[in-house]
Amino acid sequence: MITINQLCKNQRIKKKKKSRAPALLGNPMKKAQVEQMQKHNPKKPNSARRTVAKVKIKHTKKNVFCHIPGNKHNLSKHSVVMLQGGRCQDLIGVRYKPIFGLFNLAPVDRNSRFTKFGLSAKKKKQELKEKL
Repeated sequence: MITINQLCKNQRIKKKKKSRAPALLGNPMKKAQVEQMQKHNPKKPNSARRTVAKVKIKHTKKNVFCHIPGNKHNLSKHSVVMLQGGRCQDLIGVRYKPIFGLFNLAPVDRNSRFTKFGLSAKKKKQELKEKL
């Protein structure tokens, strides 16, 4: 058991919390420019070719990898994207994802979870009404 004298001399030091997305510097999102498009292989039990973009964050000039979810996208070199935190669990060193529907990354045509991929619910309902 620690005594009061020991507490007064050596105060307990709180551990600093490590950031999961250090390149964003505590911000929820950052603007970035695509430097290169690549395909990465995931960790051991999984096998695929995941689409990854090497991007340069404009404010900090740091190069990071971001995973582009889904099947299709319209990104190419020099495209501008908005990055957010969120790692891809089976890719090593990939801690960021782009936001669909902002800047040069177009929204994806999807039937489920379309708001996550850049389409609003109202637009999706209008499109469905027009088809019928």
